[in-house]
Amino acid sequence: MTGPSGFIRDGADPRTSHDEAAGGSPTSGVHAGPGRRMWRATFVALAAAGVVGAAVWVLFGSRLLVVRSVTVIGIHLVPRSEVLAVAGVEPGTPLIRVNTAEVAARIDTIRQVRSALVRRSWPDRVVIVVRERTAALALRAPGGGYDLVDSGGVVVQWAAGRPADLPLYPTAAPVASLRGDPDLAAAAAVLGELPAWLRHSVASVTAPDPDQVTLRLADGITVLWGGTDRAQAKAAELTVLMQAHMHYYDVSAPGSVLTK
Repeated sequence: MTGPSGFIRDGADPRTSHDEAAGGSPTSGVHAGPGRRMWRATFVALAAAGVVGAAVWVLFGSRLLVVRSVTVIGIHLVPRSEVLAVAGVEPGTPLIRVNTAEVAARIDTIRQVRSALVRRSWPDRVVIVVRERTAALALRAPGGGYDLVDSGGVVVQWAAGRPADLPLYPTAAPVASLRGDPDLAAAAAVLGELPAWLRHSVASVTAPDPDQVTLRLADGITVLWGGTDRAQAKAAELTVLMQAHMHYYDVSAPGSVLTK
């Protein structure tokens, strides 16, 4: 900058830019901006890593989220102690480490259990929901009494006498061979379809074939029911036919009936 006489004033640099003369700094905005952004990015990354590390420690290494109790729901036949022993969930195990699928698979091996569902209940509980097998038929046991089996032929329990609500399933086959038997499964399915008034009258049921399920009622009446189809139609036909007070009814064929 020059004075009135045209000489350069002391201390002034002729290379000073117009922006600098206006009050800017020759280094302003050149290095400070990127450096500040890098520092912020590093700080955020370190903070995120700290949060993740703390979360991992809480889940896997701390005593805050560990198994302190196991709740079992839905059991009537199986003792709770047996379910817990087979489940194998140790108190103090980090909840995140409990493999719910493996625990459920172990519980499924219990004979009276049809299926099991296992879930974590944060912060410190495992919940086991058990679906037990339901007896559908009674078989005479070799040593006396009755083996009560479900529709899959699995022995649910043993009873000294036949329960009034479970029909007898006469068979010479050993009970171990009936697991998955289609004839027994058909007999159980038919019983499940019967109206209550008829179901309570059934004393025994046989099934030489899945389509030849035969009911023997408590008053000596025999009903050839057939397969598991048309349950409502068959029940309606039988209701009308039984007014004739016969001893044998065949409602197995669609649209036709036979009495004796």
